[in-house]
Amino acid sequence: MSERTAPPSAPHGASDPAPHAAPHAAPPLLRLADVQTHIGPYHILHGVTLDVPRGGVTMLLGRNGAGKTTTLRTVMGLWRASAGRIEFDGRDITALDTPAIAQAGIGYVPENMGVFSDLTVAENLRLAARQGPADPRRLDWVLRMFPALKVFWHQRAGVLSGGQKQMLSVARAIVEPRRLLIVDEPTKGLAPAIIQNMIAVFRELKQTEVSMLLVEQNFQMARAVGDTVAVMDDGRVVHAGSMARLAADEGLQQRLLGLSLAAHQ
Repeated sequence: MSERTAPPSAPHGASDPAPHAAPHAAPPLLRLADVQTHIGPYHILHGVTLDVPRGGVTMLLGRNGAGKTTTLRTVMGLWRASAGRIEFDGRDITALDTPAIAQAGIGYVPENMGVFSDLTVAENLRLAARQGPADPRRLDWVLRMFPALKVFWHQRAGVLSGGQKQMLSVARAIVEPRRLLIVDEPTKGLAPAIIQNMIAVFRELKQTEVSMLLVEQNFQMARAVGDTVAVMDDGRVVHAGSMARLAADEGLQQRLLGLSLAAHQ
């Protein structure tokens, strides 16, 4: 990918220390403490405790059905926590509704991409700009990351390929500055070339002041962009630490995930 400039209008906070800069590291941007979630009669989250540091990328990994998507949806208020506490920048957001959580500065890209198929690419991005027309400089930066969207600017989103829809979904989430970006499986079902493009995009996003929490099944992506990692099993976080350490320890990978990252390049 060609070199790009940083986005304009980014929020303050670039000087925050890295998440592993203890003992004086800043408190996490997002914190879940013993969060439990029921969906109807089903008890899905059994006390999730998770910290998302400021200024980095936290990967949320685990087998299918471990509770990863439920965790993201609970943070966003789409499903209500039945117990526990969720804090964003020290503020309790556990009981807030989804619009208020988004207004606090959290962007969310769901697994189903969340684009409006009957609207054009341009209309999708305009609708995502909550504060009015998108800053032209920031929109130009977004389109430089996703040049295909400029090509299909006046086309309905429904005619885009799966990879292009995923690009549009991420673009919608970042068309305005966000303090935290939550993305559910950004590379799911994408061709290898598109995955490489997504890796480049998220690496560029890492150079901005947005923190990220990503659910991801593609371990090449997880290792390429992750700083910290939390592994879930049966509705709980069973491991948290450095992504680099997990990527280097095949025994730990086998124990936590039942597979080796080296076998999934």
